[in-house]
Amino acid sequence: MSTWIWILIGAAVFFFVLAPLVIIPAAIYLILLVRTRKSKWRRKCSLPRDEEIREMFDIGMDWAARYAEQKRDVDVYSGKYHLFGEYFDFGFDKAAVIIAGRTESLLYSYYFAEPYRQAGYNVLVIDNRSHGKSDGRLNSLGYHEHRDILRWAQLLHDELGNRQVFFHGVCIGASNALFALTAADAPDYLQGMVSEGMFTTFYESLYYHIKEMKQPVQPALEEIRGYLRLFTGYDIKHDGPLFRIHKLKKPLLMLQSKQDKYSLPERAKVLYDKCRAPKRLVYFEKGAHSHIKINASEKYDKIIVDFLRELCENKSITDGIVGE
Repeated sequence: MSTWIWILIGAAVFFFVLAPLVIIPAAIYLILLVRTRKSKWRRKCSLPRDEEIREMFDIGMDWAARYAEQKRDVDVYSGKYHLFGEYFDFGFDKAAVIIAGRTESLLYSYYFAEPYRQAGYNVLVIDNRSHGKSDGRLNSLGYHEHRDILRWAQLLHDELGNRQVFFHGVCIGASNALFALTAADAPDYLQGMVSEGMFTTFYESLYYHIKEMKQPVQPALEEIRGYLRLFTGYDIKHDGPLFRIHKLKKPLLMLQSKQDKYSLPERAKVLYDKCRAPKRLVYFEKGAHSHIKINASEKYDKIIVDFLRELCENKSITDGIVGE
């Protein structure tokens, strides 16, 4: 055969075999779940060209500036990882931890803090492991990071004088919070959680991410699952909120958009049905994934404040689905 024929055969093998089987899945894994450089997922607006994200970021930054005198930098060690956060001390005896999703630093979490201040909670925003100023490279979607959340809660309770600690998790942050609350050594002072856009498993969520990228779902999905198992020990197909939510004992408020393309609204009902704790599921008509509040800010905050007041007044949380 001529040299050109071999070149064409080699190119065909690369584009039609190696790329789909090896290169594309590895690239997706690195893009989505690995901090490949220190500047990745740093403290900045993650998508400044997205109008909603930019507006959320700016509103959050204004909130932080308004309460700058109540803010102080805090840090903890969780195993070998040095983690960083900011604590807003409003003089209350309870605290909320805002746990952002993938790619976001603590700056993003400012946007979700106001209803907690209104309800009588101090606020801790954190750089998750491998985000912002915190150590780490690999994202395990709460499988390992939930130990960090328990460490932050310990700081709030043991050193900063908060009687109770509440979690607010967005997307992967919700998985992180749930893993912490269902851990065997979860302390009793953990009060409950709010979840926004909690997925059943990241395997399902990743399926929709890959489809949106217009890439072949398989074998990429299974290969990325393999990378996660190899590097973090986490099996995203057979572990996740779907497999842990039945262990939850503390109250849960689920916030879910009907327009969410990654954590599908009908799957939120599956999680709700499996949960045995006091629970409430509220559907919103509008909002992309993690963008509920920007489309219904007053309603979003009021639902959280009302839920927390019921909790703090020791009222029984009435199970129910709103806006289905």
